[in-house]
Amino acid sequence: MSVPMLNRMHMNGYDVLSVNNGPWRVCTKGDRLGSFGSREEALAFAAALPGYRARSGRQVNRQ
Repeated sequence: MSVPMLNRMHMNGYDVLSVNNGPWRVCTKGDRLGSFGSREEALAFAAALPGYRARSGRQVNRQ
């Protein structure tokens, strides 16, 4: 039995990760935005996206 290996980085607010030397993925908490053959391609894609910041569950009424 083998142990899964996770490579994970953050770029511009996005998770850039690879599991078991598979494709590199650019994700948010709920969405996968892209899948790439190399880490450099995934990082370039994440760098080209607008900055991401997760929204809190609470909404504030502004008037």
